[in-house]
Amino acid sequence: MTTSEHTSTGYWYPDRVQRGVEILNALRDYRDAESDMRRRTRSSMKMGETDLLAIRFLLQEQKRGNDVTPKELAARLDISSASTTVLIDRLVASGHVERQPNPADRRSIIVVPTGHTDDEVRATLGSMHRRMMGVVESLGEQEAAVILGFLREMRKAVDASEAEVMAGLAEHTDDAVDAARHTDAVRA
Repeated sequence: MTTSEHTSTGYWYPDRVQRGVEILNALRDYRDAESDMRRRTRSSMKMGETDLLAIRFLLQEQKRGNDVTPKELAARLDISSASTTVLIDRLVASGHVERQPNPADRRSIIVVPTGHTDDEVRATLGSMHRRMMGVVESLGEQEAAVILGFLREMRKAVDASEAEVMAGLAEHTDDAVDAARHTDAVRA
């Protein structure tokens, strides 16, 4: 196991936020443990990360009663249609998915996980999911509400940071373009 506990002291934070530092360290530790679990799962199932993401998505959509086309799979995984074809070929060859005629459009196909795939995922991840649900079910209603709210707000904070970075890059790019135009105007 490659997980190591984060022990940031938070020396740059005032003492009153030490609890916050401990919480952020715990989040980092969880993220590391989850990454290790994903690596072990990929190794156990002899699959790459994209393969597992595809399987997870296909199983979720199958449970919801939704058919998935290769185009939808490509969009979900943010990969090209050529990469999607290679991915589907690989998963068909390994017995994890099947190509079937699309009931809504006979000119196209849908990608369907096999029963073997569901069984393999449950066998590989079942005990870990039961342990995780045990932890969640041990929470009181108020504790669960606080944790759920906290995680949702952390997600917003992370997403907002990404948006701010992108906005900053766009602003920086606009400033550079304006400066170049100004320089060109001065030279003319």
